[in-house]
Amino acid sequence: MKAILALEDGSVFLGQGFGARASACGEVCFNTSMTGYQEILTDPSYKGQIVTMTYPLIGNYGVNEVDVESWRPHVAGFVIRELSPVVSNWRADFSLAEYLKKNGVPGIQGIDTRALTKKLRVRGALNGFISTEGLSEAEAVKRAKEWPGLVGVDYVKEVTHKAAFRWDEKDEQSANFKLAIGNEPANARQLREPLPPADIPIVAFDYGMKYNILRRLRQHGFSVQVLPAMATADDALKHKPAGIFLSNGPGDPAALNYIVREVKTLMDSGVPVFGICLGHQILGQAFGGKTFKLKFGHRGANQPVKDLESGRVEITSQNHGFAVDAKSLASDVVVNRINLNDQTVEGMRHKTKPVFCVQYHPEASPGPHDSTPLFAKFRAMIERRG
Repeated sequence: MKAILALEDGSVFLGQGFGARASACGEVCFNTSMTGYQEILTDPSYKGQIVTMTYPLIGNYGVNEVDVESWRPHVAGFVIRELSPVVSNWRADFSLAEYLKKNGVPGIQGIDTRALTKKLRVRGALNGFISTEGLSEAEAVKRAKEWPGLVGVDYVKEVTHKAAFRWDEKDEQSANFKLAIGNEPANARQLREPLPPADIPIVAFDYGMKYNILRRLRQHGFSVQVLPAMATADDALKHKPAGIFLSNGPGDPAALNYIVREVKTLMDSGVPVFGICLGHQILGQAFGGKTFKLKFGHRGANQPVKDLESGRVEITSQNHGFAVDAKSLASDVVVNRINLNDQTVEGMRHKTKPVFCVQYHPEASPGPHDSTPLFAKFRAMIERRG
């Protein structure tokens, strides 16, 4: 199956197709993670994007039904240098090609992903078109140029769960894996670490939430009521939560005025609030600030972030194309974390209200675990307030 990737600047990359026989437009971006392609594919924050993996060999451990981060892949298309011809992992349920075909996502392999990544770093993220349906180069470039892009688009309404639900009431989905020791049964798919009591009720707003965020919250003793993105502050407060969590999600944060309005009300209620990724950008606007589009975004599991208050540096997992403008923030907001590559805002806290947020993904799926203590920080903030 031949495949084509065309960019709005007229560039064309020809390769071999895999996955679905389909076509799609999207913003072409790159991710520098060496592993974790399954989590990347199923991260709702990638809605509307064609993802390029910079690591050259992808697919060697296949895809399993346990490690997905949402109910389906959300990427528009997938671009890699080489698709592994062998799936070699006992947990695999599908090959990468089978999984993309099953979910209608086109993939392309055999192109120079290093050249593509260098172009995106110099020019910035570009609109693109991917097809495995035999379209001409002229038609592919035309489609790429015609796609309107991400700016001003609300993708949150497309990826949020439509109905509220209680996460993992029977404690069957949240515990970490446990290694078999001694006479314990060797079925590692079933072995789990014990969970603490779920003794702190919180409300989590789903703007495109990854499942591992919910797992981490439960592992830290939170009982989580998930609400759709369109839920109001009153909807949340009816549950009498001890805390509010604002999730990650896709698209332009400046298009989400209806969410920012409700978050302002929640901040004024006095209930502790913790936001990540898109939740961080929403809080930035609720703080009176503005957001802007980054040149090519931060996507990967190796982004260095400095905590300006402790001096500690975390290696973080990130996936975002917009950022908060530090100069636009009010004087009662502290920027307490920055990205060491470009000095953009990576964390904020309010001076007088129990509100804090980070731009990255502390649930680490995929990625390093440096930021896991942020969930304990959220719990401690709630406990201090009684």
